[in-house]
Amino acid sequence: MKYYTMKVAGLERQLPICPVNDSMSIGAFVILGDQELTVAAARELLKLAPEYDYLLTAEAKGIPLIHEMARQHGDKKYMLARKSVKLYMTGIFKVEVRSITTDRKQELFLDKADADMMRGKRILIVDDVISTGASLSAMEALVNETGGIIVGKMAIIKEGDAINRDDIICLESLPLFNPDGSIMN
Repeated sequence: MKYYTMKVAGLERQLPICPVNDSMSIGAFVILGDQELTVAAARELLKLAPEYDYLLTAEAKGIPLIHEMARQHGDKKYMLARKSVKLYMTGIFKVEVRSITTDRKQELFLDKADADMMRGKRILIVDDVISTGASLSAMEALVNETGGIIVGKMAIIKEGDAINRDDIICLESLPLFNPDGSIMN
């Protein structure tokens, strides 16, 4: 396996280069289980974050990140866009999404209780990695449907189509790769 060396939030990580399809690979950036990186990235993102009332992320890899951001910031609550409806959810808000790392269409769901809390509040959308922006667009649609006010969009890393977007605050950019592991131009 080939690896790409990257420095994020002052920490160096070796990212395995993984094929997405026959013509493109990505550097797999995974914070799940990497407590040191999660804490450091949360700290650095908070330094760049606009004022907000609630953080929002999509299941699942963004959860440890916003949990740590909320803990460091002193927030009592954050919001999750779930990938499936849970029994305790009522009055469901739903949007469809297809991300670069998922081979099929997905749906994101928000509980009415969370939606009610978001109405008229400043919402900061956060994710670990933003590539195509599909998950980001789905979360934006959920916030708009609830009547929340999007004050910012953040990620630890942006890659692919997202690299040239200036509306996303991030710590680092990650290139896409050819199947042989070389950086795409």
